Amino acid sequence: MAVSLENNLSHQVVIVGGGFGGLYTAKHLAKANVNVTLIDKRNFHLFQPLLYQVATGTLSPGDISSPLRAVFSKSKNTKVLLGEVNDIDPKAQKVILDDQVVSYDTLIVATGANHSYFGKDNWKEFAPGLKTVEDALEMRRRIFGAFEAAENETDPEKRRAWLTFVIVGGGPTGVELAGAIAELAHKTLKEDFRNIDTSETRILLLQGGDRILPHIAPQLSQAAAESLEKLGVVIQTNTRVINIDNEIVTFKQGGEVKEIASKTILWAAGVKASPMGQVLTERTGVECDHAGRVIVEPDLTIRDYKNIFVVGDLGNFSHQNGKPLAGVAPVAKQQGEYVAKLIQKRLKGHTLPQFHYNDVGSLAMIGQNLAVVDLGLIKLQGFIAWVFWLLVHIYFLIEFDTKLLVVFQWAWNYITRNRRSRLITGREAFVEAKTVSNKSHVVSG
Repeated sequence: MAVSLENNLSHQVVIVGGGFGGLYTAKHLAKANVNVTLIDKRNFHLFQPLLYQVATGTLSPGDISSPLRAVFSKSKNTKVLLGEVNDIDPKAQKVILDDQVVSYDTLIVATGANHSYFGKDNWKEFAPGLKTVEDALEMRRRIFGAFEAAENETDPEKRRAWLTFVIVGGGPTGVELAGAIAELAHKTLKEDFRNIDTSETRILLLQGGDRILPHIAPQLSQAAAESLEKLGVVIQTNTRVINIDNEIVTFKQGGEVKEIASKTILWAAGVKASPMGQVLTERTGVECDHAGRVIVEPDLTIRDYKNIFVVGDLGNFSHQNGKPLAGVAPVAKQQGEYVAKLIQKRLKGHTLPQFHYNDVGSLAMIGQNLAVVDLGLIKLQGFIAWVFWLLVHIYFLIEFDTKLLVVFQWAWNYITRNRRSRLITGREAFVEAKTVSNKSHVVSG
C-alpha cells in the first residue's frame, strides 16, 4: 500500500551519515519538494575504497575527501549539520544530538560500519584497521616508521621484526594493502636506505578461508594470489589468528599453533555495524544480526516504521538471494538512490517495487599493472583489469577537482614509481621510529 506524504517543502527528511548511502540519498533529493538535513560527525565525505593508498603513501587524505558543504552548496533544499546523533525518538520523530534536537518526517540512517576484532578488542592497539582518515594515517606512520627503525637497528633479529609486515584478512583491503607494501619494499624504497635492503622485507597475508578474495571467481582469486606471490607476499590460507600481543602474532594453521614476530600488524579481517544499529534496536524493537546490522524490509524500511530507512553497511538486506548484500560502495549508492526515488514517489501517493541490487561486479588492485575484475560473464586480470579498476574508482570520486588530483597523482606515481605522501606524522613519530625494542623474539612458521 502506498504511503502518502505531504507534497510541500514542510516535509523534513533527515539523513544520518555522509558516506555513500547518505550522500547519494541526499544528492537524489536535491530537486525534490522536501527539506533535507544531512548530519555527520565529519564535515567531509570520505572515499573509503582508496584509504589503503593513503596508508601506503600514494595519496593524501585531501585527495579522497570532499567537504559536504561544498558538495551540497548548490542544493538549496539541503542543510548540512556537523554533529553526532546519540539517540532517536521514533514516536516523537526526533533525532538527538549533543547540543540540539532535529525533527523529521522521514529518517534515513546510513552510519556504516566499524572494525570487528571478533570479541578481542584489545588487539586494536597492536593491529589498527582501516576505516577512517585517522586509521590510514596511523597505518602510514607504522609502515614508513618501520623502515626508518630498521635502518637504525643493529640487532639482526630485531631488524627482521621491523621488516616483517603481517596483514590479517584476505579480502580486497588486505590484498590491496599487501600488494602496495610489497611494491614499496621492492621498488619505491629500494634505493632510499643505506643500512638495510628493503627487498628483504617479509609480507605475510593471513586468511581464514581457503583462498583470498573469496567473493570473486576462483580463477581470479588464484590469479591474484599468484600475482601477490610474484611481488614477494607470502599467503597463508586456512589460518586463524588466535592472539595478538604487542609484537607477536599467534595463529593456528592445520592444527598447528605458530608465532611470528612483527612490529607492523595491520587488520583487514572483519567489520561490525555502527552503534546506531543498537540504538535502533532499543528504540524500535527491530532485530539485528550477529554483526549488528539492522534487519530491513524489502523497501529498506524497518519493521513497524515505514518512515525510517536503513541503507548501506548498517543494514542487512537479505531479500534478494537469502544472504546479506556485501558492504561495498555500489550497494550503498544504489540503496541511497532507491530511497530517494521512493520518497519522491510517496510524495505523489505512489510507491515502488522492492529494492533490487544490480550487481556491478567485484574488483581488487594488486599492484601496478595488476588487478582482477569479476563482472560475472566478463572476467579480467592483469593490465586491462588494472586500467578498468582505475576508471571505476575515478568515476566514483565525488568532485571533479578531486578526480583531477587523483588522476595526476596516479600518473606521476606510474611514471616515477615514487610516492609523494610518505610523511610520518603523529605520536612523536620520529622518536618512536628510532626507538629500538629491548624484547627478543623467537620466530616460528
